[in-house]
Amino acid sequence: MITRRKLLKRITALPFFGGLLGTGIALPAAATTAAAPVKRNLIQELGLRTFINAAGNYTSMTASLMPEEVMETINESSRHYVMLDDVQDAVGKKIAELCHSEAAMVTAGCWSALVLGTAGVLTGKDPKIVAMLPFLEGSGMKTEIILQKTHANGYHHALTNTGARLVLVETLEELEAAISEKTAMMWFLNREEPQGQIKHRTWIEVAKKHGIPTMNDIAADVPPVENLWKYNDMGYDLVAISGGKAMCGPQSAGILMGRKDLIEAARLHSPPRGGNIGRGNKVNKEEILGMYIALETFINRDHDKIWKTWENRVAYIAEALADIPGIRTETVIPEIANENPTLKVSWDKDRVSLTGKLLGEKMRNGSPSIETISWESEDYIRVAVFMLEKGQEKIVAKRLRESLLEAVG
Repeated sequence: MITRRKLLKRITALPFFGGLLGTGIALPAAATTAAAPVKRNLIQELGLRTFINAAGNYTSMTASLMPEEVMETINESSRHYVMLDDVQDAVGKKIAELCHSEAAMVTAGCWSALVLGTAGVLTGKDPKIVAMLPFLEGSGMKTEIILQKTHANGYHHALTNTGARLVLVETLEELEAAISEKTAMMWFLNREEPQGQIKHRTWIEVAKKHGIPTMNDIAADVPPVENLWKYNDMGYDLVAISGGKAMCGPQSAGILMGRKDLIEAARLHSPPRGGNIGRGNKVNKEEILGMYIALETFINRDHDKIWKTWENRVAYIAEALADIPGIRTETVIPEIANENPTLKVSWDKDRVSLTGKLLGEKMRNGSPSIETISWESEDYIRVAVFMLEKGQEKIVAKRLRESLLEAVG
């Protein structure tokens, strides 16, 4: 675990912080002598429901909780003015080194990384062309992006924010036939790799043969930690990832990494520049720095130890349900996205009067409120443990056991 002393040393070692904090600039006297304000608990004040997260780092559930190191970074950086481009330059260099890419930038979430990365591919670094998006007609730009039909599950709409036209294919033959002088990029949705006929290696090989840039969306695909550099090493020209999921960075942050020229082009579409489609994709200095520390902290974790902790939590909950008639439990690990051990709880419908939705509501409406994965099926729920705080598996096990016993006929 990074200590506070080491954390502050790393922050002040960055060029802009080193220069600023080394100037001897003092805070106004009022800022140093004023009494600390009374802390407000807005969660309670606004009557907001809090819950134990036994579901996962979903956007609707406000993703993950940021660790102390990240919050200290955010709070410290909020006390200083720096130039936004300087922050992106310094942090992008560090992220690129950690993730085996030529360059990187922090974005306003993974969706923003997709939009900005696609925009950069389309326009290159010509400011006049940058200003034209999303109006591609008559620009001379390549306008088409190829993806597999199985990868078109909603997130591909980020690509169309640029004005690009999508071309969907299924087979290798269709891919080759779809490539033309209009093809700007080939896009891959990592979580759908098992469903598509064309796998990573072939996708990249075809793209390189034709000189076409590739992008891989790995939004929620860590753990394992190696995925942070696996796809860069594999040869993708751009890789986009969410920062607020398992890495526990700011929920509204993401990372775009890849070829230096494409990252430079993407940054021309992002703040502080205006007059482009990415002006609304703003990410502040606190989020950029917080994202860097979250990434570094995540990489430096003892991942084997943490995985064992997750397995122990799953086993504890499963054991608490073992003697309930008609209840079955099974450890399930998602194939790619959110790859971690979860507990699948199903039941004998002749003995247990339940649906997945009903059990989810029982857990949600109890005290404390607990969110589970209850929307996948009427026949089971899944309990995720990787977002639980220490000891919460005991609360989840107790509440789940009570709810199931009530339903046993």
